[in-house]
Amino acid sequence: MELSKNFVPLPFRFDAARLAEEALALPDSAWLPHPGGLKGNSAVPLISVGGGQNDFFHGRMGITSHLKSSPYHQQALASFNEILGRSRLMRLEPGAEVSAHIDVDYHWLTRVRIHVPIVTDPDVIFHCAEDQVHMKEGDCWIFDSWKVHKVVNDSPVTRIHLVVDTSGSPRFWKTVREMETYGHQTNLTKLSDKIKFVPYEDGKRVKIATENFNVTSVMSPGEMDALVKELISDFDGNPKNDSVLEAKYKRFLRDFGMDWRQAWLAYGYSQEGWPHYQSLIRKLFGRLLERNNDAVTLKSNGFSVNLVIIKRMLMPAFDAEIIKELV
Repeated sequence: MELSKNFVPLPFRFDAARLAEEALALPDSAWLPHPGGLKGNSAVPLISVGGGQNDFFHGRMGITSHLKSSPYHQQALASFNEILGRSRLMRLEPGAEVSAHIDVDYHWLTRVRIHVPIVTDPDVIFHCAEDQVHMKEGDCWIFDSWKVHKVVNDSPVTRIHLVVDTSGSPRFWKTVREMETYGHQTNLTKLSDKIKFVPYEDGKRVKIATENFNVTSVMSPGEMDALVKELISDFDGNPKNDSVLEAKYKRFLRDFGMDWRQAWLAYGYSQEGWPHYQSLIRKLFGRLLERNNDAVTLKSNGFSVNLVIIKRMLMPAFDAEIIKELV
């Protein structure tokens, strides 16, 4: 989800001490290592697929036992009044970092990540493109994950953030657009009249809405067409690209979209069509393998078009296990 600014504060503030008390009370067994193996990174699932101890993005989401034992975390999540996806406590050890990357997966096409710092230090710095910010305890931020970003913990403390993924309602995005007028260097204390403090309320019971349907077994042709058009518009005319190769990419992406529609019209969700969808995915994947990963790049962030095609189009198009076997 692209933003007009790299960092945007949200008008919420939380009792960081109370959040920290609950987070630090969780057992060591609750903390999962980073799925990518990043040293010094671990997380506690709060909302996860099936409410289990996992890091999965897609599937019916549920509240975990860790969240059930943390009443103020429940109240904090409910205060956003949104349908929430995968949400976690994320821990970053002293001297560790979340290395520079861009979020290109299908999940991030329509979602933004909310950060609420719980335990931190001024030497914990979040970088996004050319900007950087220290997110203070209890504050609330979002950032543009379509740009290169990283987090560096040069402090002696173990940083803990509450992170919440949501696609957001019109109400949420109206709030974001209002807050986008404030830059990352804004002193949030000066916005106290705009920021709602969410206190802990003893015994308060809340309802948290979670995602139930976030993937389909076969992507609709309309969505596939939209992804193709958006991707082409992002790399079309990039002066860093070879124009002849660009034209080839446009052609085989458009062909793929039309082939996908034909297969859909013939088979829809039926199992009879599965081999046809798999064949189309393999064909496009094979074309990508013939190209250098950096041969065509996006104007918006300079990222490889190949990887975006794989992660935003092919992996969610049908059965992700097919692609996992290939990459």
